[in-house]
Amino acid sequence: MELFEEKFTSSMSSKVALLNRITHFIVNRKGKQMRPMFVFLVAKLLGKGKVNERTYRGAAVIELIHTATLVHDDVVDDSNKRRGFFSINALWKNKIAVLVGDFLLSKGLLLSIENEDFDLLKIISVAVREMSQGELLQIEKARDLDITEEVYYEIIRQKTATLLAACCAMGAQSVGADKKTVEKMHLFGEKLGMAFQIKDDLFDYGEERIGKPLGIDIKEKKMTLPLIHTLSKVTSTEKHWIITTVKNHNSDKKKVRELIAMIKEKGGLDFAIKKMEVFRDEALTLLNDFPKNEYRDALSLMVNYVIERKA
Repeated sequence: MELFEEKFTSSMSSKVALLNRITHFIVNRKGKQMRPMFVFLVAKLLGKGKVNERTYRGAAVIELIHTATLVHDDVVDDSNKRRGFFSINALWKNKIAVLVGDFLLSKGLLLSIENEDFDLLKIISVAVREMSQGELLQIEKARDLDITEEVYYEIIRQKTATLLAACCAMGAQSVGADKKTVEKMHLFGEKLGMAFQIKDDLFDYGEERIGKPLGIDIKEKKMTLPLIHTLSKVTSTEKHWIITTVKNHNSDKKKVRELIAMIKEKGGLDFAIKKMEVFRDEALTLLNDFPKNEYRDALSLMVNYVIERKA
């Protein structure tokens, strides 16, 4: 990871002083870097404990694209905070944030093209397409609040799970794994990503301080699994109250607290936790098809960390 840090930082270099100042800010406030870790662990699992330059490039491309999407997400969501710090758009305004996101995206694509890693480029390009579609599908459905459980799974598969799936496929592809193995690792990452997003949605109902305020998804009219399940279990009067609260009173803290209490009481949280555990188990089952070694054990730990994390 230390060597990756160096390569990742150098991959963002520019001749524009403003850009370098902003990318320096990004590097110093990076998150857990879970995604590059998945690239390396999968590569080591399938590459007999070894990684190569393509693995480093694949991890850097993933992190560049992921960072670009986060910068753009903060603009789209009009968010002033990211991981407890000011976001790029809060410090340098939307115009600069959009351009920085574009710069990082192009850097990621060029890193693959310049090294002729076209197979790796295809994996990440498909993920970017899916992520954009997932976000737009969520926005479209938020207008009518008519998301079914199936549509919710499709939204989170596209907007979150595809990037983790790309990480695992990237790790496999970088060490020359066969097509079937790459596809299996992609599916492993997808199942893991589904569990990851449901866990993220559950934070909206928890009491822990996790860098996102309680009820923020409700405020943004995001239909998450606990809410979707609750809507299928209530009377028509209760359903009308829930939809009215989400549509018209999502900034009323008292009403949002009442809605959260109802979701807990109707078993929405318990249902979502069970579904998250199903996706976790499916991911672990896929992983168990590979020989047991320290890398498989580390991946298993990472899968469990995803659903047990506190932030």
